[in-house]
Amino acid sequence: MVALSLPAAAAVAVFGSLYGAAARGFLGVPLTLASSLLVYSGALQFAVVALLGAGATTLPLLLTAGVLNLRHLVLGAALRSRFASGPLRRALLAFFLVDETFGFAIAAGNAAEPRAVGAATERTLLYSGLTLYVAWLVGTVVGVLGGGLAAVEHLAGAIFPVLFIGLASLAVTRRSHVVRALAAALLTAAVALLLPDLRMLAPVVAGVVVALPGGDR
Repeated sequence: MVALSLPAAAAVAVFGSLYGAAARGFLGVPLTLASSLLVYSGALQFAVVALLGAGATTLPLLLTAGVLNLRHLVLGAALRSRFASGPLRRALLAFFLVDETFGFAIAAGNAAEPRAVGAATERTLLYSGLTLYVAWLVGTVVGVLGGGLAAVEHLAGAIFPVLFIGLASLAVTRRSHVVRALAAALLTAAVALLLPDLRMLAPVVAGVVVALPGGDR
């Protein structure tokens, strides 16, 4: 399961480079690097850059941070019952709780024996979290040092929906669902690469494909 986080790490590194290149002009190099080191929330970090570009003040930045991170209450609640450790370890592991690591941790727990669910969930959250954290930091450094937006933004737009469809396939147990998730990922990638003007519709089309009636073997 941890090995499966490596493709996700490559995608995260791409987005990290996008963030580093975009944030450098607003935050400067030290703050851009510090934000990835201490905040580690891609959605929030990109939102902050967009708000700073629009001239937002402190209050909108704080409200955005609160709203975007509310989902972690739901993610944390879903994982809480699977953990076997105490409050301190859970608090430390919470730093690595992002959308991708949540998917890996849930899938690892589902695949484990009942008595090993807690250990498998925590171990996967830690290892995949560290992997993606390092990838995000490396990507940020690359972007700050001159990776540039133009070099990676087309690739990022193509792989972003594919990444989350792939994560969804890890959490299912029926073969037909896995096949549908992979077909949706291929369709999304094809639309994003061959028809870039329709890129935003690609995940919608993929969702329809996954939801079509069919056998559940």
